[in-house]
Amino acid sequence: MRIRFFSILGAAGIALALTAVPMAAQTTKATAKSAVPRTADGHPDLQGTYDLATMTPFERLPGDGPVLSKEQAEKLQKAEAARRAKDATHLDPNRAPLPVGGDTTPGKSYFEILEKAGGGAVGGYDRLWLNQGTAYMTVDGQIRTSIVIDPPDGHIPPFNAAAKARGAGGRGGRPTSDQGESQDVRAVSRRGEYDNPEQRPLSERCLLGFGSTSGPPALPDYFYNDLHQIVQTPNSIMILTEMVHDARVVRMNAEHLPKNIRRWMGDSVGHWDGDTLVIDTTNFTDKTRFRGSTENLHVVERLTRIDDKTLLYRFTVDDPQTWDRAWTGEMTWPKTTQPIYEYACHEGNYALGDVLRGARRQEAEEEATKAKQ
Repeated sequence: MRIRFFSILGAAGIALALTAVPMAAQTTKATAKSAVPRTADGHPDLQGTYDLATMTPFERLPGDGPVLSKEQAEKLQKAEAARRAKDATHLDPNRAPLPVGGDTTPGKSYFEILEKAGGGAVGGYDRLWLNQGTAYMTVDGQIRTSIVIDPPDGHIPPFNAAAKARGAGGRGGRPTSDQGESQDVRAVSRRGEYDNPEQRPLSERCLLGFGSTSGPPALPDYFYNDLHQIVQTPNSIMILTEMVHDARVVRMNAEHLPKNIRRWMGDSVGHWDGDTLVIDTTNFTDKTRFRGSTENLHVVERLTRIDDKTLLYRFTVDDPQTWDRAWTGEMTWPKTTQPIYEYACHEGNYALGDVLRGARRQEAEEEATKAKQ
């Protein structure tokens, strides 16, 4: 369905990269104020290209504590490197076909689970297409097991009564960029969802990157195209996301737009709190619905330069119509010299038509079955 271009590590390179935790590259001890590179207007210079790829899950996995020891992280990284190296080998042309429904055996690692959920159970992207994180992130000297840090259990709060009522009332078919993450607010494969292209998810239609890569909040997608570029001027700051080349412009020291003006990525205004860039975003549409939220979603992001190669990114998400409390995540943004590549998404996209025709075929078969009964 999509053609993507990105830098690729060979199997040997992946194995080498995963053998140690990059503590020095991802430390979060702030540099002295005088050492922070600054723009002509005196504010910290945040410009550059950053790679958000990481092995740290968004939410904490069952059984994990809040942090890993260096030995634990290295063991997990080496195991994941071995899995990827094995997947990168040539397939046997005489191999047996997959069972009906694909390989449904439980995944042994977070990435294996994600890959199967993303289509790998029936022959999705092979290793050539994937450019995933190779190490857990380190914040304040701690090897974190989740991006979510508040609530302390590393999980976003449960949906409140209002969110559950929306799901029960039937909002299905309205597009969202992270549709698969909100399945307890919407019925899976609800009737009408495949009636026309406008009812398919935004990422499937190449309107926004999946998994909130463009944000806000800007998150890793755990598959590929995790680069973000910051371009900074005194009056505006642009954050370019590699996936679907989404560009978000932050208007500095400005007022929010009127509430009747809604945007895909919301309306972002910024200001400096000392050496920290604070971005306040409101005015979302009712279509993006980050993790089941409403158009009243409110996201506050904070970007602080830690050293000449790292930013600390912290965000707080609030929507009283979805959660009973605000929640917070935190991660590092390591600088990279890798170029941002074109994300060619819709060229030759036969899949969208195929999923609609598949729905019509399924409906016809169901009607034929009913007629025989």
